[in-house]
Amino acid sequence: MTGGYGGGDIIFGCEIEAGDKEIVVIVGPNGAGKSTAMKALFGMVRLREGTVEFRDEDISALEPQDRVALGMAFVPQTRNVFASLTIEENLEMGAFLRPTGIKIAMEQVYGLFPALVEKRFQRANSLSGGQRQQLAIARALMTEPKLLMLDEPTAGTSPVVMQGIFCHIRNIASSGVSILMVEQNARKALEIADKGYVLVEGRNRFADTGPNLLANDEVRKSFLGG
Repeated sequence: MTGGYGGGDIIFGCEIEAGDKEIVVIVGPNGAGKSTAMKALFGMVRLREGTVEFRDEDISALEPQDRVALGMAFVPQTRNVFASLTIEENLEMGAFLRPTGIKIAMEQVYGLFPALVEKRFQRANSLSGGQRQQLAIARALMTEPKLLMLDEPTAGTSPVVMQGIFCHIRNIASSGVSILMVEQNARKALEIADKGYVLVEGRNRFADTGPNLLANDEVRKSFLGG
């Protein structure tokens, strides 16, 4: 993929692939084009060159809402919940494509995020930062995605909360959902990743399994703090 915003490109020949039930992580320095690459996959950034394929179908011309209907879900880093609505109402908003089975889906999501159950009738603006991230991911799961895309899911959270979010991500992948995420906590993210991509200045610098990237001397020294 090559593209960006306005008249300038941010990503250049960038390739990202996520297989079934995989956890795939995009890491790299600030300004490397990580979030732009993810937004391009979701149709929020227009491509000048390249294509996006989902389940063997070229979806490059589809709008984001049409990609949701196919099974893609995107959770942005900020402004990712309806703050004035309750947890339950947020989850209902995520079920806009479901004709039936909303309550069953909601209980399944609560099973993944039990901390939200006792707060289900509280407004989202009463939640902690970590709980808001849980709610944002839970709402995305209400669309029954095949691919869940997360932009900096642990941003601004404490180490304990970060570890909890990564645990939730592993559980979601185990349930059969592919995960693609951009993450600044590169070392921790690669520890749970099946596959990882290191982007530098909008280009693929490294692509390998999570364990292999963690073991790569250049990756460790340049991007993981040694």
